[in-house]
Amino acid sequence: MTRCNPVKRFFDVACSALALGLLAPLLLPVVVILRFTGEGEIFYRQERIGQDGKMFGLLKFATMLKESPTIGTGLLTTKNDPRVLPFGRFLRKTKINELPQLINILVGDMSIIGPRPQVKAHFDLFPEHVKSRIIKVLPGLSGIGSIVFRDEEGFLSNGRFRNEFMFNTIISPYKGALEVWYVENRSLLVDFILVALTVWQVIFPKSRICYNIFRTLPPPPDELIQLVTK
Repeated sequence: MTRCNPVKRFFDVACSALALGLLAPLLLPVVVILRFTGEGEIFYRQERIGQDGKMFGLLKFATMLKESPTIGTGLLTTKNDPRVLPFGRFLRKTKINELPQLINILVGDMSIIGPRPQVKAHFDLFPEHVKSRIIKVLPGLSGIGSIVFRDEEGFLSNGRFRNEFMFNTIISPYKGALEVWYVENRSLLVDFILVALTVWQVIFPKSRICYNIFRTLPPPPDELIQLVTK
């Protein structure tokens, strides 16, 4: 079993507990609004693959119809997806829907920074050498893959990437390459830089500064280069 760096674990616990306390005035109104709008659901729990290949329940604020994974584009969410509820659009655009994962971090399922946890269907798209590397560490609330693909819904709405084949053969392999890069280059300094880049991307969503900061990132395939570097 892979052990977590105790310094990183301390940082995760301290930051997630502090963030939950500071964000309570924001999170409580979101809980109330979700309870009395849409379908009345507050949280959405989805099984994801974590460290050492163990499954865990990733938490998000509910933003879509309950049966979304079985209708429309299934596990893939596109821009202006009709399954997304009105208030859910705001939560997804601001990434507030991801904040319940601070609870996952607090209990030890996730870290602040790491490879993004995948549903099994998407994890299985990765080659074995990618799978074996990314499960060595705790998955993250954010990370290099999350930063590069911050606007994944927009990518999937691009005419060239609307079908599942393009996701499976172009987007997914590049995601895997980015996550392997993180595992092989991880350090507390890299984590702190990725935290700063996450905040930067929320403020400046079109910025691609990560490629200037991390010069050794794997280059995107030709089909993605205009989307992720411009």
